Amino acid sequence: MHRIRIKDGCDHFPDYLDARGQCALLDEIRHVIGEAPLYRPQMPRSGKPFSVMMTNCGPLGWVSDKSGYRYQAEHPVTGKNWPPIPARLLDIWEELTGFQKPPEACLVNYYAADARMGMHRDEDETDFSAPILSLSLCDSAIFKTGGLRRGGPTQSIKLNSGDALIMAGPARLLYHGISRVLGGTSSLLEEGGRINLTLRHVGA
Repeated sequence: MHRIRIKDGCDHFPDYLDARGQCALLDEIRHVIGEAPLYRPQMPRSGKPFSVMMTNCGPLGWVSDKSGYRYQAEHPVTGKNWPPIPARLLDIWEELTGFQKPPEACLVNYYAADARMGMHRDEDETDFSAPILSLSLCDSAIFKTGGLRRGGPTQSIKLNSGDALIMAGPARLLYHGISRVLGGTSSLLEEGGRINLTLRHVGA
């Protein structure tokens, strides 16, 4: 298993999933989306829609609307509980993170070709000792990491389908974002686009 150290605590695992593993995981995510449809969240206060669409699986799901950012047990549109995290993802969490507690939320983001994710940090959890695990499927994207404060220099890497990335320890609260989706770099989705899976132990 190939590992590239981006920053202290931030590790990139290129080609972690082979083509067969990517297809198998995508099939499971399609099932998740069938139970918990993608929806477009809103920014707090302004209500401006995100450019990405999202859903979740697990006991908790991360949501955003005019009321703010938070975790909750129900899909904000259907009102139903989120479907469980696929066992395949739980196995990947255990293998790559070694963290003693399982993830409680898996955020599923779908990026169309023009979607972006501004620089932010994941700080709505209560247990920052837990790592963040990200898995990329379908079209490649440019991932940017910054520092522990907004602004300042950034570093960019390309995340391809099948890549994994971990932010833990000193990198757990780094600012990060997606500046561009590289359309046409994968044939996994007929309509194109990128799917990103972010697993977190919330500590609720």
